[in-house]
Amino acid sequence: MKTVEQKTEVGVVVARFQSPFLHEGHLEILNVVTSAHPRVFVILGLSPLKCTLKNPYDFATRRFMLEEKFPGIEVFYIDDVGDDELWSKNLDRLVSKQVAPSHKVVLYGSRDSFIKGYKGHYPTIELVPTKFISASEIRKEAGIKVKHTLDFRLGINHAVQNQFPSCKPTVDMAIVNFDTKELLLARKPNRTLLQFPGGFLDPKKDKSAEGAAMRESKEETGLDVTVESYVGSMLSGDWRYRDEEDKIMTFLYVMRYEGGIPKAADDIAFVTWKKIEEIKEEEITVGHRPLLHMLNDKFHNAILRLP
Repeated sequence: MKTVEQKTEVGVVVARFQSPFLHEGHLEILNVVTSAHPRVFVILGLSPLKCTLKNPYDFATRRFMLEEKFPGIEVFYIDDVGDDELWSKNLDRLVSKQVAPSHKVVLYGSRDSFIKGYKGHYPTIELVPTKFISASEIRKEAGIKVKHTLDFRLGINHAVQNQFPSCKPTVDMAIVNFDTKELLLARKPNRTLLQFPGGFLDPKKDKSAEGAAMRESKEETGLDVTVESYVGSMLSGDWRYRDEEDKIMTFLYVMRYEGGIPKAADDIAFVTWKKIEEIKEEEITVGHRPLLHMLNDKFHNAILRLP
């Protein structure tokens, strides 16, 4: 580990400490800095997002963890802003408000820390622990285990209560054979009514909603299709989210059939072509009937014979 600055009144550790406990690497850095400076700050990066995989712990949780092991330190937070220059100015302003004008300050970071992007005026030192420990792996392992304690259950409740309500994006596809004027409809296992093929956007696979529509069409029906047009979006009435704060927002696309024989796959049990003018609203699952009406408007009332 690189030598700390011994002739400086204030040592400032800028980090995230996104771990359920202070591991050996954390302790090594904090012990070195607290032994070298009469006054030590820890400034915690604070994401604008709530309870994510990379940032599961809020400021108060991390502050309590630090103060329990190092009661003499002073703990602050700095908001993530997505701009190195602005963030650096905010950091310098935060530090300067806490120290006397005559006191010298040095900032400390670990491997892959803020230092590379820091554009402020305080000197920095990179401290690399003698043993590398991944907080990500600690969080991953902790996420597998279930503990039979009240604190564990209360912690789960705290996490879910402090998340922002969200819309989970999905795509639904009206796959149309324009030559035969047929629409492909699907049925889920153990269901009796038909619906549009569709599924959730996958951030690891999809670069756009259109790309997700192409992928889901292929995975669920095996057909070759192209995106013909975007129809519209709506909050889905999916029964799983009916009583939840989170909802599903679905995006409906018309997909042009290019070739292939439809075959039910993925989470679809049955697929069938239906003549557009013969489709009846009552044979469509309730949650997809508004989509059918959107499609009907798109096709100028060619699907549903409405008054």
